Amino acid sequence: KLFPLYLLVGSILIGLFFIQLYKPKLEFRIITKVLVVVLLVAFAFQTAGLGVRWYISGHAPWSNGYESMIYIAWATMLAGFFLMKNSPVTLGVTSMLAGVTLLTAHMSWLDPEITNLVPVLKSYWLTFHVATITASYGFLGLACMMGFLNLCLIVIRRPNNMVRVNLALKELSLITELSMIVGLILLVIGNFLGGIWANESWGRYWGWDPKETWTLVTIILYSFTLHMTLIPSIRNRFTFNFMAVISFGAVLMTYFGVNYYLSGLHSYAAGDSVPIPSFVYYTLIVLFMVSALAAYNEYTLKKPEKALD
Repeated sequence: KLFPLYLLVGSILIGLFFIQLYKPKLEFRIITKVLVVVLLVAFAFQTAGLGVRWYISGHAPWSNGYESMIYIAWATMLAGFFLMKNSPVTLGVTSMLAGVTLLTAHMSWLDPEITNLVPVLKSYWLTFHVATITASYGFLGLACMMGFLNLCLIVIRRPNNMVRVNLALKELSLITELSMIVGLILLVIGNFLGGIWANESWGRYWGWDPKETWTLVTIILYSFTLHMTLIPSIRNRFTFNFMAVISFGAVLMTYFGVNYYLSGLHSYAAGDSVPIPSFVYYTLIVLFMVSALAAYNEYTLKKPEKALD
């Protein structure tokens, strides 16, 4: 029941950000503080909901697709509160992402029923490994959304608003990078913990299972994205934020693609194969159009501005 509230508050915060970008004299401090308090209260209810589910089920509430989506939404909001200092739009983007995640969790192909754990999940490693891995998805998802917001800022950048937009780009790109760093660290730690659990359960640390393989692909891709800022020829804000967006595709493949379209030892959390929702194609079209416009603005209308300086 929280997803409409998250979507509404997130939309308002993002709208206030764009209004202030064009009308810098306008201040929305009181409205922003009220919205932040609303999100804090909503987050407290979400935390309580996870705790109640944990108490009723007797195990950590991230053992299947539905529970993990609920937990990712929680971790996403937590990431937003950590990174929102002096940047309410960060919390707005976070709230939007958490709302979409909760909405996805309540689609018909995810079963919310509390069930008994399969034998392999009856381990204390469920609490540590899965929690760390899925929490990283929240931070990496926030980096993706912030990257998309930055691409939109590049699209609307014009000579008359160049200074204000560049300042916003610099700030939000740094938040994107920080969120990506935290997400990558959690992903690497979770992967190592998974190797220990795999050795206890299956007698090997690594077996090129589809989930393991795609986790490694995700780690390599985000490591490249973070380190590519050291390469002068591609060191600009468009390239970094574009990579922040498309790199999340590896996360989606690791989480959804492997569970629903590939088979492996990690299929205990999967469901029946489902058709790709139509909104995915619309999202890709919008992403392509925004990226193309941002690239045109970055490389044609002006000299590429060096990023993360």
